[in-house]
Amino acid sequence: MSDSKNPLKAVAEKAAEAVRGREGPEEGVPGKPASATPPVAEPTTPREPLPPKPDQTGPATVSPTGQPTGASQSDVAQGGAYLTNAQGTRLHDTDHSLKAGPRGPVLLQDHHLREKITHFDHERIPERVVHARGAAAHGVFRGYGSAAQICKAAFLGKDVETPVFVRFSTVLGSRGSADTVRDTRGFATKFYTSEGVFDLVGNNIPVFFIQDAIKFPDVIHAGKPHPDREIPQAQSAHDTFWDFVTLHTEATHHTLWNMSDRGIPRSYRMMEGFGVHTFRLVDAEGGTTLVKFHWKPKLGVHSQVWEEAQITGGVDPDFHRRDLADAIEAGAFPQWELGVQTFPDNPEQTFEGIDLLDPTKIVPEELAPVQPIGLLTLNANPSNYFAETEQVAFHTGHLVPGIDVTNDPLLQGRMFSYVDTQLTRLGGPNFAQLPINRTHAPVNDMLRDGMHQTAVHRGVAPYRPNSLDGGCPFLAGAGDGVYVEVPTEVAAGRKVREAPASFDDHFTQPRLFWLSMTPVEREHIVAAYTFELGKCYEQAIKERALKVLARIDTELCEQVATGLGLPAPAAGEPLADPSPSPALSQVGQTWPPDGRIVGIVADTEADLAGVRSLRESLLESGMVPLVIAPAGGKLGTGADAVTVQRTFATARSVEFDAVMLAGVPARGADAIGSRDAKAGDAQAAAATDPRLLLLVSEAYRHGKAIGAWNSGEQVLTAAGCPLTAPGVVTGDSAAQVLDEVTELLGAHRVWERFPTTL
Repeated sequence: MSDSKNPLKAVAEKAAEAVRGREGPEEGVPGKPASATPPVAEPTTPREPLPPKPDQTGPATVSPTGQPTGASQSDVAQGGAYLTNAQGTRLHDTDHSLKAGPRGPVLLQDHHLREKITHFDHERIPERVVHARGAAAHGVFRGYGSAAQICKAAFLGKDVETPVFVRFSTVLGSRGSADTVRDTRGFATKFYTSEGVFDLVGNNIPVFFIQDAIKFPDVIHAGKPHPDREIPQAQSAHDTFWDFVTLHTEATHHTLWNMSDRGIPRSYRMMEGFGVHTFRLVDAEGGTTLVKFHWKPKLGVHSQVWEEAQITGGVDPDFHRRDLADAIEAGAFPQWELGVQTFPDNPEQTFEGIDLLDPTKIVPEELAPVQPIGLLTLNANPSNYFAETEQVAFHTGHLVPGIDVTNDPLLQGRMFSYVDTQLTRLGGPNFAQLPINRTHAPVNDMLRDGMHQTAVHRGVAPYRPNSLDGGCPFLAGAGDGVYVEVPTEVAAGRKVREAPASFDDHFTQPRLFWLSMTPVEREHIVAAYTFELGKCYEQAIKERALKVLARIDTELCEQVATGLGLPAPAAGEPLADPSPSPALSQVGQTWPPDGRIVGIVADTEADLAGVRSLRESLLESGMVPLVIAPAGGKLGTGADAVTVQRTFATARSVEFDAVMLAGVPARGADAIGSRDAKAGDAQAAAATDPRLLLLVSEAYRHGKAIGAWNSGEQVLTAAGCPLTAPGVVTGDSAAQVLDEVTELLGAHRVWERFPTTL
C-alpha cells in the first residue's frame, strides 16, 4: 500500500509531529484527555465537535462491502454544533423529562426520554466469554519480502504496507478486572490486506492447556471464578483451576509458562506473541511449508515481579492499557517483528520427533530459528473503545490466499467457535459490516438481509448461476487471486474419539522449559506455585499438584512442598533429559530503552537546571520523564519552571522503570496519616516523606535502576538502599547518572539484586 493510500502513516506522522511540537514543560508527557485545553467555566458558544487527538484514528472509511468511500474520518463521526435526537432533530433541553407541570407526572409522549433511556438500556453487548478485558491500537504492517519463497500472500511482499488493528487481552477476567493479574494474554491481529482480511489470533504463550477444542469449555469453566460466589475474579489461585490442571496433565506445560514471569508481563509492548498452532503456507507454485508464527517485540520480553503486579492491580488496574495508549501518544510506537519457524510438510507432520499438530508442544528455536518476515508498528489509538476495541471480531477462519490451516484438533474447533461467538455478541450475521471489521477488499458475497444489515444491495439475483444480473458474481480462476484450500490427503480409518500416541507425553517439554530458566526465573516459578496452591482450600489438590511437579523437576517439587508444609513425593519414574533452550529465558539480553518511564524526584530546592536537562535527554532518547514532587503545580518560576506530573500522594514505584533523585525533597504538607496512610504518623517535620521512602524502597526491592545526585543519596540511605548495591548510581550531575541508568535499563532489571538458591 502506497503512502498516499495509507491513512495510518499520515496519522503516525501527525502524532509524532504533535509530540515534537509541544511547547513548554509538558512536552512529551502523554495523558492529555482531549485535543483542546478546557476553560474553567462551561463553554456556551456553539461550535463544531473537537477533532480527535493527534494520536487517535478510527477504522478506514470503506463501505460495508469493502469499497473505498473517500470520506474523511470526521464524515463518519458525530457532526454539528447542536444536540439532536437520533434522527437529527435539534433539542433545546436534555435535563428534564416532559411533565404535566413542574411537579406533575412524566408524560408518555416524551419521545426524547424514551429514545435516550432505551438506547442507554441497550448500550452494552454481551462481553466475551474469554478475553473480555482488552486494549487495542491501529497500526501498519510492512512485509520484508523474505516470505515470498514459502507464501504467496500479497501482504507479505517486499515493502507492502497493510493497515492492521491489534487487540491485547487477558483471558479469564471480566471487562472490569485488572490488567496485571497472572494470566495468559491474547495477541490478536487483524490484517486489512488487499486480498481480504487475515486474522492471526494468538497468545503471549506458545502452547495451550488442551490438545482438543472439545476440552475448551472445561478449562475455562475451571479457570473462571467459582460459580457459586463469582470469586476469585481474574486469577487462577483457586481450587477449581488446580483441580482441573492436576487431573488433566496435558495442561502442565501451559500451566508452567503461566507460573513463570510470562504470566505477569511488564507491558503489552514488551510481550511476545505466538500463533500457537501450526499453519500451512502455500507458495506461488503450490508448494507447501508448515510454520509457526511468532511476534518478537523490539523492546524485548519483560515482566513484572509478583509484588509489583499485586500493587499495580490495586493502584492502577488499567496499567497495561494506559501504558499502551500513552506510549503511542508520546510517539514511542511499539513494534514487533513477525517471524516464522518453518518445517517440511511431511506426511507425519512432525519435526525432530515433535508432533506439530499438538498445541501443547513447542519447537525450540535452537532447532528451528525464527525467520523475520515483516514489521508491525502500532501508531494510532482508537477514537472510540466500544466501536473499535469492543466490537472487533476475530476469527481463525479469516484467511487469505497462501495461508491455510492444519489438522490441529484445537485449531479445528476454533474454526467453528469464533463465528458462533460473534453471532451472539454482535447481534447477528452481519458483524463483518461494522466499521472496524470491514475488509478493504471488494465484497460480492450474495449474503443478504439479517440483523443490522447496512449494505444497500442492488440487483435481483443473489444466487448462482443467474442471468438476470448478467451472471455476476463470477467464480474466480486460478490466476485471479483465488483462495483454494490445500488438497491434503485425509487419513482413512474408523470414526474414533481418540488422540494420537504422540500427544501422550505431557512432561518432557515442561521439564525443557524449567531447565531453560535462569536461577532467578526459577525462584519466581517456585514462588508462583507456592502462592497459587497456598490459596487452594482442598489438601488433596495440593498433594496432587506436587505429584505433577515431581515429574517436572525434583527440586521444583521440593521447594514448593516446603512452602506448602507438605512432604515432597518422588517422581515415580525417570525424569526426561531434554536439552535446554536459552531462547525461552527473559534474562541475559539487552534492549533499547524506548518508551521506558523514568520518575524524577525533586522539589523547589532541587537542582532544577539538572532536572530540565535530564527531561530533555530522556525525551531525546525516546523515554518518558515524569517529575514527582511533594505537591502539584510547578517547581520554580518563569519560563524555566518545571511542571509536576506526580506527587508523593499519587506516585507509586510500579509506574516507573527507573527512579532518579535530584536532591533531598521536603516533606509534603499532606503527609498526614489520616489523609494518606502511607505517610504514617511520623512527627518530625524535617524527616524525609515516608511515601518517598516507600517508593524508593519498593523500586530497590523490585530490582529497578535508581540514580541520585545533588545529595539525593541521603534519601537512598534513609530508604535502606546500600549505595554500593548493584544498580544504585550516584554522581555529581544528572547527565553522569543518566548514562549509567540508561545502560541498566537495557536489561530491564538489576537481576543481581535478587538472591537465588536454585
